[in-house]
Amino acid sequence: MEVAVRQNLPMILIRTIVGLVFVLEGVLKFAQPDAMGVGRFAAIGLPMPNLLAPLVGGVEIGCGAAILLDFFAGDAAIFLLVVIFAALITTKIPIMLGRPLGPFTLQKLNNYGWLTFFHEARLDLSMIFGLLAIAIDSGVHMGRKRRWYQGRG
Repeated sequence: MEVAVRQNLPMILIRTIVGLVFVLEGVLKFAQPDAMGVGRFAAIGLPMPNLLAPLVGGVEIGCGAAILLDFFAGDAAIFLLVVIFAALITTKIPIMLGRPLGPFTLQKLNNYGWLTFFHEARLDLSMIFGLLAIAIDSGVHMGRKRRWYQGRG
């Protein structure tokens, strides 16, 4: 028993921090809509922020909870990878370039370029690696014939 717990502990810790980060970020989109939700999405230049911000917040809460509960965690990780890559493209790539990227505005900072990009994107990059670890460990079940109630086998 102790050996099994020790072997699973690293993935439990990864799922815990990744799941908590996404659940909390999703909640913040509803709790602080001007700073973290609709207002932020509009400021970034995303289309339909009134629809997109609650949708992204709901995905973050639902998929973050699925990861915390290890319920289709691999599938949830795929959805969250889409969210995090969109966040990188819309908010962090302009920092690396030092200019807006299409409709996506440039955040006002003291410096721009690679080093500032990596500094600003450190949480995003950590979440990407955590989500990849979860997807690999849990597996992705989307599109498979087996139903959730049929168990592993």
